[in-house]
Amino acid sequence: MKAFDFLVLLALALALASSFASADDPSPLQDFCVAIPEPENAVFVNGKFCKNPNLTVAGDFSFSGLNIPAFTGNRVGSNVTLLNVDKIPGLNTLGISLARLDFAPYGGLNPPHTHPRATEILVVVEGTLYVGFVTSNPNRLFTKVLYPGDVFVFPIGLIHFQFNIAKTNAVAFAGLSSQNPGVITIANAVFGPNPPINPDVLAKAFQLDNAMVEKLQKLFESA
Repeated sequence: MKAFDFLVLLALALALASSFASADDPSPLQDFCVAIPEPENAVFVNGKFCKNPNLTVAGDFSFSGLNIPAFTGNRVGSNVTLLNVDKIPGLNTLGISLARLDFAPYGGLNPPHTHPRATEILVVVEGTLYVGFVTSNPNRLFTKVLYPGDVFVFPIGLIHFQFNIAKTNAVAFAGLSSQNPGVITIANAVFGPNPPINPDVLAKAFQLDNAMVEKLQKLFESA
């Protein structure tokens, strides 16, 4: 009897571990579920409402223009073109999205950020990128310089970045394990939320004086 109880408990533990280990969106229950705008006063759902399959067309699964470089003349010198479920409705329930990353020369940066719902796999197709991620506490940094054809993985939820260290433009493409990976840019989230975080909190957390905190909040409030 004790052996039987142990096997039951082991089976339950394995089942729980399997359910907790899922790192992407829930599996679909049909071939596809093309997203449509939410009906007025609709009940909230985890994802998007589904289009009638009989009305689905090839355009629901496609996007054109990812070959066009994006504008990088901004403060950080980079631009991310994300193709998630909002751009390709056919991605709804499929647990995947795609991004193009463009970097200006001489220091174009995709600043430290996280994707709360997705692991990212990135491939460089042009230029040279210094990339990395930081683990949860106690923090450990993993970095690598990537050249065309090199691939790097950023685990779900961890802070990561990409930085152009060359004198030329850089281009990369990334796959993400969610139809809506989300992004939290660390500096913007800390110093630029609406309403702002109390400067006393940030001064204590970052060991800065309040004047510096307020200066940073002013810098990021419109970012």
